[in-house]
Amino acid sequence: MTGAWDGAGLPPVAAARVAEGRDGGTWSSALSTGEFAAIRAVGFEPVGQVMGSAVYRVGRSGQYWGYHACGYRSGWFNGGNPAPVALSGQGAPSAALVQVLDDARRAALGRMTAECTALGGDGVVAARLTMAPFPAAPHCLEFKVIGTAVRAAGNVRPYRPFTSHLDGAGFAKLITAGWVPVGLLVGMSVGVRHDDYRTGLQRFSWSNQEVDGWTDLVRQVRADARAQLRRQAADCGGRGVILADHGLRVWEEPCLTRDKQTDHITESTLVGTAVVRFATAPARPRTLTVMPLNGDGDRLRRRLAQAARR
Repeated sequence: MTGAWDGAGLPPVAAARVAEGRDGGTWSSALSTGEFAAIRAVGFEPVGQVMGSAVYRVGRSGQYWGYHACGYRSGWFNGGNPAPVALSGQGAPSAALVQVLDDARRAALGRMTAECTALGGDGVVAARLTMAPFPAAPHCLEFKVIGTAVRAAGNVRPYRPFTSHLDGAGFAKLITAGWVPVGLLVGMSVGVRHDDYRTGLQRFSWSNQEVDGWTDLVRQVRADARAQLRRQAADCGGRGVILADHGLRVWEEPCLTRDKQTDHITESTLVGTAVVRFATAPARPRTLTVMPLNGDGDRLRRRLAQAARR
């Protein structure tokens, strides 16, 4: 089944795949035997493998026609005024790049969640998110996420499907501990810092020493990525985040504002699942049964009665 698609609802191919799965009464998944058993043990069952994808063109924009503008204006020998970090989380030109990548991920996750809903699932486990160049299109990236939709065996249903990177065994342990996943999150930050005079001296020094400007660059970018992840978790109602993966890329590019000089660019990405504790009925107090063996039953009963009156 193919046809025109306006971007709303499921793509025609996905709708046909979901309908075939419902009508055939069978399901597919990438779960191992152990994961399948673990999910069943905590009251869930798989309903089918689900997927979402989106291809985005990542163009150039921002100051000086580039995302990676450091904004450095001081002279090369101004060693007393170190170059600042142009951070995406603080509105630097790289914020537009982070936003388009976030939009693409959200689109892929939304389409996977739509497939889960169409199959009657309550959430997705073992979701794997990937980003790769689109063939024959150097400025385009494909964002893809694949997981297994699951459904609770009881009558209690979440008000919206959850998504999680946790595999079957991890999901079962989370449920057993009294927590449930809420959503798969990606926190990302891009920082740009000009290689100023002090950085050049430290970089090419004959002695062993810290390049403190680069230390500050990676520290700020990592902190911003963590802040973005926390903000996303709070927005979806999560009380904590279980981290799945973290990545850090650092590279050098010619400075867009200072001729024949360079900038260093750092990109930090954190992937995790927001979780929240669910309410359960209070556990009944455990009692200890004592059976006297030597005729001291009356004495024991008197002591228990006194303790009850206190």
